[in-house]
Amino acid sequence: MFQFPKYYDVIVVGAGHAGTEAALAAARLGCKTAMLTQNLDTIAQMSCNPAIGGLAKGHRVREIDALGGIMGLNTDATGIQFRMLNAAKGPSVRAPRAQADKKAYQYRLKWILESAENLDLHQGNVASLFIEKDAVRGVDTTLGLRIAGKSVIITTGTFMRGLLHVGLQNQKGGRMGDSLSTLSDNLKDLGFEVDRFKTGTPCRLNGRSIDLSKCDIQEGDADCPRFSYVSDNVKREAQEVHTLNDWGDPLFHMEQIPCWTTYTNEKTHDIIRANLDKSPMYCGRIEGVGPRYCPSIEDKVVRFADKDRHQLFLEPEGRHTREFYVNGVSTSLPYDVQLAFIRSVTGLEQAEIIRPGYAVEYDYCPPTQLHTTLETKRIGGLYFAGQINGTSGYEEAASQGLMAGINAATKVRSEGPFVLGRDEAYIGVMIDDLVSKGVIEPYRMFTSRAEYRLLLRQDNADQRLTTKARQLAGLLTDERLAIYDQKIEELKKVRKTVEKGKFEGLPLRKWFRRPENTYDNLPRDLRGDVPTEIWDLVEIDLKYDGYLNRQREMVARTQKMEKRKLPEDLDYTKVSGLKREARDRLQTIRPATLGQANRVSGVTPADIAIIAVWLEKRN
Repeated sequence: MFQFPKYYDVIVVGAGHAGTEAALAAARLGCKTAMLTQNLDTIAQMSCNPAIGGLAKGHRVREIDALGGIMGLNTDATGIQFRMLNAAKGPSVRAPRAQADKKAYQYRLKWILESAENLDLHQGNVASLFIEKDAVRGVDTTLGLRIAGKSVIITTGTFMRGLLHVGLQNQKGGRMGDSLSTLSDNLKDLGFEVDRFKTGTPCRLNGRSIDLSKCDIQEGDADCPRFSYVSDNVKREAQEVHTLNDWGDPLFHMEQIPCWTTYTNEKTHDIIRANLDKSPMYCGRIEGVGPRYCPSIEDKVVRFADKDRHQLFLEPEGRHTREFYVNGVSTSLPYDVQLAFIRSVTGLEQAEIIRPGYAVEYDYCPPTQLHTTLETKRIGGLYFAGQINGTSGYEEAASQGLMAGINAATKVRSEGPFVLGRDEAYIGVMIDDLVSKGVIEPYRMFTSRAEYRLLLRQDNADQRLTTKARQLAGLLTDERLAIYDQKIEELKKVRKTVEKGKFEGLPLRKWFRRPENTYDNLPRDLRGDVPTEIWDLVEIDLKYDGYLNRQREMVARTQKMEKRKLPEDLDYTKVSGLKREARDRLQTIRPATLGQANRVSGVTPADIAIIAVWLEKRN
């Protein structure tokens, strides 16, 4: 075994959306960081759809950006279409979504990683972890290379014992064209619980073979809703061929590429039903549980038999490719069946499949084995992030990678953990759900999972998180902090104007509470030259003031439970009165606070009351 001559603070295994955020966060915090991946040419590859954001997902991308992460800024720099979903609905459920140029996104981020200070890239396949005295000390690769370090973050995506299915044919791999990882075998040997999930992807088509005249066009928003709070500083230098959007140029005009929609029909469904015996999912070849909220087309046809059609979205994969992603037909049926049902769809009668859809089974580790920092309970200095924790989606992975990278770095720096509460961020909701409740299917974030979603809007992510993030020296750039400070000053000025101003005989504070009154109805001298995003924030706060105060009161009440720490050595088997299910779950998960214990599946309010009494007696 040859040991690499450099010793690292943080080693990141994997270079997908979780791995890139983890590595960049640790490096920004001053840690000597190594990123190790099977193939450096697939860094940050969008393995599935060419889009970032969406309902609850867009919220987290803005949170990632507010914490100094790269996903939002890179999307703004390489996006080809931008939309605000639910724009006509309440502010808590509005969410930005963008189509990205798949290759530009990937290669621009690869260049950022290669250029980052404190970060080294390595190509290799990790076979096992190097452990001493219940703490991780590095990784060993299949080529006999040992890379040593103080902490390791595992972000393996779907690659751990990945198995790809197209019809009744299968092959090993974490993604079509890539090899698998056997690291989960080593994790089992180390005592980790390992289980199996399944996901899938649709076929891709050559755009020249699609008759778009038969499809409905879906344009982007004229006023592009961007993800990053600092995208105005994106400059397209001559050599930066993968920076497509020059938001820093006041003359820049975004030429968006449309998406298109069409529908399946009864003929499509008949073809699928007639070939279910060739589906590995329906004939027992696939053992992993799939995502309920992103079902395959086979599932849709069987489970929603009363529907005579399903909507499909034709999404272009970039400015310099004719490849289209067919959103809505994730499938593992044989190639010939895929071709037959695709060609039964209006507009796709002559479609050429250039990549078939497939299902992939992979190993994951139930996330109840983690602390809220994403460090494993079993081995010190070892962190899991992304699909290894049973989640699905780029945004879920990136959020976890960012938090794991921050916490690995703060531990190396002998600082306290960086944890976000359920009242502070969707990221906090997700991680608390994972470590407290576990998963029975691939986890996907929805706004309905957040009990304080009016506080956790996509428009105020920086106000919620940037002040918290600036406490960690290096996490945020001086440029980002200056932009944030300027925005806060503008908000203060507008709020002062509202406090003192009157219009139509009413104080502005009361005037804004009328649903029909919006800031653009104000005269120019009252509005001033303040950016519309500032007025938007002030208006939302005024119109929803009562609801916001109610949620703040709820937060204050629950904080009492969140602050009540549970002893790390608490033996729940000796707390009399607890139900057996509660005792077993609590003994396994070992929640850090009474509030977290309250969210553990199988634990009732009566169990919490018993633990609270026990704590009082102990104190």
